[in-house]
Amino acid sequence: MPDLPPYRVLFVCWGNICRSPTAEALLRREVRAAELSDLVEVDSAGVSAEHSGNPPDRRSQAEARSRGLDMSDLRARRVSPDDWDRFDLLLVTDDAVERSLRRQAPRRADLSKVARITDFLPTDDLTEVPDPYYGGADGFRHVFDLLEEASTAILTHAVAVRS
Repeated sequence: MPDLPPYRVLFVCWGNICRSPTAEALLRREVRAAELSDLVEVDSAGVSAEHSGNPPDRRSQAEARSRGLDMSDLRARRVSPDDWDRFDLLLVTDDAVERSLRRQAPRRADLSKVARITDFLPTDDLTEVPDPYYGGADGFRHVFDLLEEASTAILTHAVAVRS
């Protein structure tokens, strides 16, 4: 079997400071723990540039730290046209993000690469990862729980595609 490039996953939320960097950090942890860094690459971005260059929200970082995960090295960035070529799967958090991402897509973009993070959860009653930005610590805890649960299924998918 020829050497395949890694399967590349991009998590996308609005500003890339709450949900998508948390998802990135969680999946990276799963990839490292499974010793699959040569098989799966992970990144995150936002559809908005308003937080570009900033670290994840302090409340996202606090929740991550409380669970043994350091994401302080991550920095927000906006989705670029090159991301459509570079990534195999672009996972969005909600309707607004998906609409914005699709509007920003270059003409040549393969829109079938876009999916919902919630597609990787075992329940059908959730279609969005709620934005915790305007709420309290409970919202960040809930988002972390959802994204942690989805990480395992996303890694299983990525490995299956590349195996």
